[in-house]
Amino acid sequence: MLLTRYQELFYEAGCDEAGRGCLAGPVFAAAVILPVDFKHPLLNDSKQMKAADRDELRKVIEREAISYAVASVDNEEIDRINILKASFKAMHLALEKLSNVPEYILVDGNRFTPYGTVPHACIIQGDGKYASIAAASVLAKTYRDEYMQQLHVTYPHFGWDSNMGYPTKQHREAIRAFGDTPYHRKSFRLLPEQLELDF
Repeated sequence: MLLTRYQELFYEAGCDEAGRGCLAGPVFAAAVILPVDFKHPLLNDSKQMKAADRDELRKVIEREAISYAVASVDNEEIDRINILKASFKAMHLALEKLSNVPEYILVDGNRFTPYGTVPHACIIQGDGKYASIAAASVLAKTYRDEYMQQLHVTYPHFGWDSNMGYPTKQHREAIRAFGDTPYHRKSFRLLPEQLELDF
């Protein structure tokens, strides 16, 4: 069962990102403030959920959250500032868009750049422990998947409607065959290094 609160004193927002390990597309992040009594049987780390359940939960979260926001940082900025800083920036952008200012922030992972003077806690695998982080993971993942599915219409070779930009065999073979696109992260290793030399 997911915990609803990390601490009792302050108004709490959960943060998570989606797309950090992808070869293409933006990194998305969400910030969510849930009612203290929020519960849903499907809510979990978004990576452990079926796509249909994530889509269903997105509607529930958007309807019942006290406040939520989603933001992204594109591949060009990821290449400029690196993926870790881009992930934190996307979280900060999401926090800025919240209609209610959080007094405490819960972040999935082990590192975070402080958001102003708001105290925060980094929770390793927090999306499987705290409801607000799990809700943020669902929003970040569903918004990013939707974005990549739209890009797939223009770039169908890469299978972004199913791999969402992650380094699958199909995605890498398409990069080898067709080259990269304006949405690929040039600072990432798009293809594994050649293991055998051709003679």
